[in-house]
Amino acid sequence: MSITTANQVRAAALKAARTKDSELKRRRTLAALEALEASAESITFTAVAKAAGVSTWLVYAEGIREHIDAARHRQAHHGAAPAPTPSAQRTTTSDSLRTDLAIAQEQIKTLRAERDKLQQRLRLQLGAELEAPDRAHLTARVADLEAINRQLVAERDARTIEADTARSRVGELEDDLSAARESLRRVIKIQNRAP
Repeated sequence: MSITTANQVRAAALKAARTKDSELKRRRTLAALEALEASAESITFTAVAKAAGVSTWLVYAEGIREHIDAARHRQAHHGAAPAPTPSAQRTTTSDSLRTDLAIAQEQIKTLRAERDKLQQRLRLQLGAELEAPDRAHLTARVADLEAINRQLVAERDARTIEADTARSRVGELEDDLSAARESLRRVIKIQNRAP
């Protein structure tokens, strides 16, 4: 499998996992909205996000926001929640803003940590892909080296045979030389004895 194909498979798997996670969060948010409406609690975007355990940006997303607006509208027209007094409304608004801010800050911190972790993993993955040599190139290089190795082994064997032949020939020549010297000595002795 080539690197490009492997990357495409990983990207498709990651996309599918994100889609599944998003679907689960949306279903959980709608279930929390139904529970809040059934319990006649005051429905706010923050309350729904907190009850579902999701980020506040999700409750404002298209496909969720409309359901929350409709539930708030139904609650307002049916009088499910008592209208707060002006002073209580001011306190609730101030408290809810502080709560929203704290929740948002915590979610931002979590998202930044997740982002940093994903960036680090991506850097490592890209670095590994850049440093990893191409398999086809490596296979071709190994084949070349094996061919060179076979050629060198054949040359070494040929040189070994040549050296053995040369040693044998040197031995024969040394024997011939020794015999020639011995003959020469005999001839010299014979000539020295002759009157």
